[in-house]
Amino acid sequence: MKAALNFVFLVLFAPLTFAEEERTREEWRAQLVEAAREQTRYTLHYDGSYQRIAYPMGDVPIDRGVCTDVVIRAYRALGKDLQQLVHEDMQAHFALYPKNWGLSRPDRNIDHRRVPNLQTYFKRFGQSLPVTENSDLQPGDLLTWMLPGNLPHIGVVSDRRSADGKRPLIIHNIGVGVQEEDALNVAPLTGHYRFIP
Repeated sequence: MKAALNFVFLVLFAPLTFAEEERTREEWRAQLVEAAREQTRYTLHYDGSYQRIAYPMGDVPIDRGVCTDVVIRAYRALGKDLQQLVHEDMQAHFALYPKNWGLSRPDRNIDHRRVPNLQTYFKRFGQSLPVTENSDLQPGDLLTWMLPGNLPHIGVVSDRRSADGKRPLIIHNIGVGVQEEDALNVAPLTGHYRFIP
């Protein structure tokens, strides 16, 4: 009886093998891409206006948003609230985050909706990978760009590819609502992140 209980305990609580961990990561990435893609159906406008929102789990109206909202909503669909995660880390480590906005303390209404803050968070708690244009990109990876006018931008790498098969599509909101399109080379890349909580 004791041997049987020990076996059950080992099966239920044994650490995942490398193959199992990789399969779990692949499933997470696939779900993240699907959650980002789903937004192409209902987030039809770009709106970067400052708004007071609930906390945690606060959001602007679902029919609008900015590039960061694509990422935030995709992670939220998988049970991870970047609004709360970023805010709590900024409260504890404010000095590590960019000072681009002249704030003296975190603002839970907007901090998670700013690309440089997400970049800092992903560097701290995810993987910051080499910035390449294609070779090692995986579905669910997060890319950042610097658009003309020094406007930071972020998008999710899709599991679908361009018509010629050479580039992954990007799921992002660059001004006309959430789109899944051939946009890898929309501007110079500034970051490549993999964040699987």
